[in-house]
Amino acid sequence: MIFNDSVSENEVIIRLSFFFSVFFIMTIWEILAPRRVLTVSKTVRWVNNLGLVFFNSFMIRILFPAAAVGVAVFVQTHGWGLLNYYELPFLFSVVISVIVMDLIIYLQHIMVHAVPLLWRLHRVHHADLDYDVTTGARFHPLEIILSMFIKFSTIIVLGAPVIAVIIFEVVLNSMSMFNHGNVELPKSLDTFLRWLIVTPDMHRIHHSVEDDETNSNFGFNLSCWDRIFGTYRDQPRGGQLGFTIGIHKYRDIKQTNWITGMMMLPFKGRISEYAINTRNWTTQTKSKNKSD
Repeated sequence: MIFNDSVSENEVIIRLSFFFSVFFIMTIWEILAPRRVLTVSKTVRWVNNLGLVFFNSFMIRILFPAAAVGVAVFVQTHGWGLLNYYELPFLFSVVISVIVMDLIIYLQHIMVHAVPLLWRLHRVHHADLDYDVTTGARFHPLEIILSMFIKFSTIIVLGAPVIAVIIFEVVLNSMSMFNHGNVELPKSLDTFLRWLIVTPDMHRIHHSVEDDETNSNFGFNLSCWDRIFGTYRDQPRGGQLGFTIGIHKYRDIKQTNWITGMMMLPFKGRISEYAINTRNWTTQTKSKNKSD
């Protein structure tokens, strides 16, 4: 209990230390060995992407001062949640909590692609015209709030230990920066790691403009969910260097990479169908070629 109190009190320091350490490593890696040539000014993208990140962090601290760790402390104090109803080894409770929370993030990710209203929010993340470490943290503030409520609900129902919540937050943020990195792993290492975690080459496919590629590889941390639920895709049709990043409809840099454009993007245009669909890319391409 004393250990939990000490960890929860230093939660912000722990998270920020990991965030800046991983961010620094990925930044240097991207500079020394970039995977793809960027198409938009890095200065413009970074100023606006990171500006959105800092705004979201400030907003969360104002709206939810205790954040997820505070909810975990409250749940533990009051004995709420499934894991608090049974006498389970502490380590087991931590491991199962991290795994279940990761599954919920995977399912949440599918949900924000499948529900048109939520896709309006989530497309801020996908509209980035390039793909690098800053892409992993650019989300619309309303999606961040939605994600917090889902996370709180998961912690309450599960009864996740405080240390598990902190581990999950640190791992999720670190992995998001890693797998959104504009970097390349040796093919043999990438193939091996994909059985365990989401790699940059695996998740980059998810940011393709082609809808069937976008609607694959939803995982952020553990790669098993995509394999289990049939959403795994090995490679994009055009290869890692040959496909386009972003969303077909939104190619104006002021709309996709300026913070004012990102804030307003959910309220632009119409969405007449679900983001997830059953489009047959090959068939439609053949039909288009015939009509041309």
